[in-house]
Amino acid sequence: MNGSLRRFPSASWLPLAAFSIVLCALLFNGIAAAQDAKAEKAVFGAGCFWCVEAFFEQQPGVIDVISGYAGGDESNPTYKQVGAGQTAHAEAVQITFDPAKTSYEKLLAFFWNTHDPTDGRGVAPDFGRQYRSIIVPLNEEQRAVAEKSKEDAHQQLGKPIATEIAPIGKTFYPAEEYHQDYVHKNPGDGYVKAIAIPKLKKLGLRIPG
Repeated sequence: MNGSLRRFPSASWLPLAAFSIVLCALLFNGIAAAQDAKAEKAVFGAGCFWCVEAFFEQQPGVIDVISGYAGGDESNPTYKQVGAGQTAHAEAVQITFDPAKTSYEKLLAFFWNTHDPTDGRGVAPDFGRQYRSIIVPLNEEQRAVAEKSKEDAHQQLGKPIATEIAPIGKTFYPAEEYHQDYVHKNPGDGYVKAIAIPKLKKLGLRIPG
């Protein structure tokens, strides 16, 4: 060292750096908002929502899946109420998807493969109105697509389809937090091991854990 003081870079670049960071954040948020604006939703019920959520999470174009309740008129139902048959709701999932990568028609086609829609008792091994097969259209276009898809399923299976197509306007209520992503968070759960995992294998989907 020659005894001279070390010179540090000027701090004049700091305002420009801060501006760049803010600009990048705004652009990122703008892109995310645009993606959200393009996203569409679908609501289906096919027995235990733990299983149905795990099925649809793995489908191409699906952004998010939320377990919850739909098909009834009661506001803010609880798991205990729905499970006891004290409401007209069924366990269901709300699917957020990118219409550029998949479609409502494709999601419906997969929906029919996840369970036996001809069984009006529910979806094995869970029986009762709260486990019924149900499609909850969010608009007139979805209702028309669902009706056609149901008829196609009837022709393919050669049996009457028990799946309910709910009236437009039914509200979806998210389930309690501990139900969300249940299969992946609880791979050792007895129901998950005995019911969900065999169903995932049958559909050729990934197994949690």
